[in-house]
Amino acid sequence: MARRPPPGREGYDPIDRAFPFVLTGGSPPPAPAPMTWDDLTRRPRSRPDATIAYGDDRMQRVDVWRPAGAGPFKTVLMVHGGCWQTAVADRSLMDWIAADLRDAGYAVWNIDYRGVDRDGGGYPGTFLDAARAADALRDHAGRFGLNTRRIVAVGHSAGAHLALWLAGRSKLPAASPLAGGDPLRIDAVVALGGLPDLEAVAASPDNGCGTDVVARLVGPQTAAHPDPYADTSVPRLLPLGVPQHLVNGDEDRIVPLRLGTSYVDQATAAGDAATLHVVEATGHVELVAPGSAAWATATALIAAAFA
Repeated sequence: MARRPPPGREGYDPIDRAFPFVLTGGSPPPAPAPMTWDDLTRRPRSRPDATIAYGDDRMQRVDVWRPAGAGPFKTVLMVHGGCWQTAVADRSLMDWIAADLRDAGYAVWNIDYRGVDRDGGGYPGTFLDAARAADALRDHAGRFGLNTRRIVAVGHSAGAHLALWLAGRSKLPAASPLAGGDPLRIDAVVALGGLPDLEAVAASPDNGCGTDVVARLVGPQTAAHPDPYADTSVPRLLPLGVPQHLVNGDEDRIVPLRLGTSYVDQATAAGDAATLHVVEATGHVELVAPGSAAWATATALIAAAFA
C-alpha cells in the first residue's frame, strides 16, 4: 500500500521536521481541513478543444482535450462522478484535471452520460451511455489524433465504478442487455475514490452517495433480470485482466476507505493486478485537484500505465 505525505509537507524546513512540537509551543499543528468543492471550482477553468455528440440527449456528449500538434497522442478515457446523478455533477467537474493532462501531452476523452435522475438513465441507460461514449473514441480517433493502441481509463467516485465497469465489458453475461458489440479495449484503470462494489455501497449507509441510489442504478429484480448486480457491479466481472490502481484519501468523507480495500482484496484474489494507494491528509476533492498529493499520485500512475 503506497502512502504519500500530506500536501505541502515536502517544503518544511528540516528543523521543523526534526522538532515539530517544540516549534509549535508543544502541540502539533492542526491538520488542514479536506478540500471542498468550492475550493476547486473557484479556480480558473480551461475549456475543451471540441465536444462531440453520441446521442440526442444533451448529456450524451464527450469533451475532447487535445494537445497542440498532429499526434497521435496517448489518450486517457475520463469518467466523472456525482453519485450517478446528473443533478450532482457532469463532465465539467473534470475540467481541471483534463486540462492538466492536456498540458502534460495527453489527449483526454471526457465522457458524459445520463444519470439515474434523468429520463433514460439508470438501468440500462446509464451503462449503455457510458459504453457508447467510450466506443465512440475509435470513431473520432483519426480526426483528433488519438492513439487507440493503449487506452488508460481514469474515473472519479461513481465515475471510477463506470471506468472499471467499462474495462470489464468483455466479461458481461451474454444474456445481459449491456453485453455485445465490440467494446473499446481498456489497458489500465486509475480509480480515484471509487465505488466499484455496488453491493457493498448499498450496504454502507456511511457512504456519501447514500444507499437508495444504487437501486435506481441497477434496476429492480425481475424475471428477466433476476440478479441486478450480475452485470452492473464490478466484482461480479472479475477478473478484469487489466492493471487497476485505486487511489483513495484517508480522510475521504464520501467514500469510506474500506470500500477500496475490500475491492482490491477481491480483485487480487481473482488474479488481477490491483493496488490500493492511500494518500494521507486527503479527502474526496483532492483526488481531482491539480497540485494535490493525490493528483500527483494519479498522474504518476497514468504515466507508468503508458510506459
